[in-house]
Amino acid sequence: MRAVLDHAVKEVSKVLLDKEPQIRLALACILCRGHLLIEDLPGMGKTTLSHALAAVLGLSYKRIQFTSDLLPADILGFNLYDRQRGEFVFHPGPVFSQLVLADEINRATPKAQSALLEAMEERQVSIEGETRKLPSPFFVIATQNPSDQAGTFILPESQTDRFLMRIHLGYPSREAERELLLGQDRRDILSQLKPCLVGKDLEAAQQAVLKVHASSRLVDYVQNIIDYTRRQGGSRGGLSPRGGIALLRAGQAWALMNGREHVLPDDIQAVLAAVVDHRVPVSGGLPLSSKVLQEVDIM
Repeated sequence: MRAVLDHAVKEVSKVLLDKEPQIRLALACILCRGHLLIEDLPGMGKTTLSHALAAVLGLSYKRIQFTSDLLPADILGFNLYDRQRGEFVFHPGPVFSQLVLADEINRATPKAQSALLEAMEERQVSIEGETRKLPSPFFVIATQNPSDQAGTFILPESQTDRFLMRIHLGYPSREAERELLLGQDRRDILSQLKPCLVGKDLEAAQQAVLKVHASSRLVDYVQNIIDYTRRQGGSRGGLSPRGGIALLRAGQAWALMNGREHVLPDDIQAVLAAVVDHRVPVSGGLPLSSKVLQEVDIM
């Protein structure tokens, strides 16, 4: 399993240079059946990463450009009367895809953002009183511009808590940027990517995550982290039960990707910032994950 996952990371790295840690976190998120939030400046490769992941995992892919005039029906779909049939016919929206890119999600109004809440949590949508199942597997990768940029809306806590991880890409190294400037167009490379982990292989990898052993002492360590966030998280509270489960699952996925059948504290620490910091933001000073690493003892 590790060899297959390493190959998937290597394939994505052909497109997104010098970003292996972020690629591994993104893949770990998908192995946990979680949704991913990518926050960074425009032009940093957020959309490229999502498209590359869909390609190497063999997933159907749709992109939704979030704008201030976007309506829920533009995401979910709508019923339209068909005169020939004499009945209303449902026209599915782009959310009916295995991997959905919600591009610049914080440029849309809260009403449009909320259209994804049920889809992300229940893997289904309710439209005009009828519930419709989404494809399986189903993942949302959302990109977000910095909140201080013009035309952005703050994501509510109920939305951010549904993202298992948040990552930042950052600027490339000087060597990687030189290759970007002089090398082949990234879109051409993207079109050449081949699926590495598809269908039953992806499902098997997701099942394998659940089988990675977490000892009682390791669970104690995770619970100590959860307790710490609830004491130090300020007025917005700490990790929710959903967030605590996400932390353990992400640690299991990280262990699997490193070829182990048991979780180590190092695995929890490797995914900690991506799982915790967007759920429990703190004003000023160190992010909460940094404080956890300094103050919560390993059992």
